[in-house]
Amino acid sequence: MKIDDLSALEISFNQLIETLLLKKTVTEQFTVKLSSERSQFTRFNHAKVRQTGCVADGWVELTLMEDRRSSFRLFPFTGNWDLDWQEAYKALQQLRDELTLLPVDPYLVLPSETNTSREIHSGKLLAAEAVVSTVLELVAEFDFTGLYAGGVVIKAYGDSNGQKHWFATDSFTLDYSLFTNSGQAVKGTFAGSDWEEHAYVAKINAAKKQLELLSNSTKELPRGHYRTYFAPAAVADLLMMLSWGAVSEADIQQGNSALACLARQEKQLSSIFSLKENFKRGLVPRFNELGEMAALELPVVEQGILINTLVNSRTAKEYQKIANGANSSESLRAPEVSPGNLVSEQILTKLDTGLYVSNLHYLNWSDRPNGRITGMTRYACFWVENGEIIAPIENLRFDESLYRFWGENLVALTNFQEFIPEVGTYEGRQLGGSLVPGMLVNDFTYTL
Repeated sequence: MKIDDLSALEISFNQLIETLLLKKTVTEQFTVKLSSERSQFTRFNHAKVRQTGCVADGWVELTLMEDRRSSFRLFPFTGNWDLDWQEAYKALQQLRDELTLLPVDPYLVLPSETNTSREIHSGKLLAAEAVVSTVLELVAEFDFTGLYAGGVVIKAYGDSNGQKHWFATDSFTLDYSLFTNSGQAVKGTFAGSDWEEHAYVAKINAAKKQLELLSNSTKELPRGHYRTYFAPAAVADLLMMLSWGAVSEADIQQGNSALACLARQEKQLSSIFSLKENFKRGLVPRFNELGEMAALELPVVEQGILINTLVNSRTAKEYQKIANGANSSESLRAPEVSPGNLVSEQILTKLDTGLYVSNLHYLNWSDRPNGRITGMTRYACFWVENGEIIAPIENLRFDESLYRFWGENLVALTNFQEFIPEVGTYEGRQLGGSLVPGMLVNDFTYTL
């Protein structure tokens, strides 16, 4: 389904809001959040189609609030008004019965803003019948595995205070791997709103070159400290750890934040490291679960100094802070790390001798108060000597502090950035991703 064919869904959603406004009592307030998609999914294995199909899905979350109490219900949203209102009215009645049994929530935030917005981002996706031939043409002779997901995703919001937001976007992601006969793999992602053939060709050709390098015998390295270049995909993995107990103001107030030392100005990061939320690309909605609009740009770290944390209205109410449109989990939604001056052609030369890390996995905090992250290398990681790739490496576990790899040991950031998309499909296709450069780090700690 094309993005222009979704007007019936928008009309039905608006009608739902208007009807709830008529049905609510004087003391009741509500929020309504819609998540919907019309997507094609095609799964590849050994360069063959293993599963394909189209999904039309949608659900609404209705939250009812009264007398400092709240509860919510989820129900399907089809765009068929008779069916949708029947489900909505049943949910409304259940919530009314339930609210009287619940305890008072002292930090409950009621709808109070009057924002409205409507964003529609049309793209040029592959036609459904062209996906298989286009994707497989360049990799037919390889052991290629991947998942293509593309189509229209809708996020919408309305509430009892009159706020209303509608966000619809065409987008696709291709999450893929190329395997050697011995089981080594090169992993890549390709995403956007417009399928650009030349960009896809460049991605696959780069993966093929790395695949050739993986055919060499692997090198086993002892634990130790190694100069390391992290490709953008690996940087994105490290960056997203900040959404898990770092940039959240609530975590800082509760003493759980990995950036607590930064917030107390006991430490700072490298002056070449800057991070911001950047909604200008229009990849994700700016509105949060209360319909509040985040700024188009919000600096988080500027030249190594923490400028802003992410603060939602509930946290602001509890700790007497000023909210800045953060979501309920106070996590990064549109992160961008500023580029540096390391050009692509000089990466291996500047690395000289050390590790070239393409991807990471199994990341977790090993010591969150001190910003220590543990994880493992994965896919197309190489040992480099005198600026030349010598051999692929066995997987290594690392344990290192962000105060070191984004602080004193950060040597350089690349002058280019890559968009690393969210590729999750659990409960629905995820939107957005990270815009990040690669980075060169001294003495990165590998523990086994």
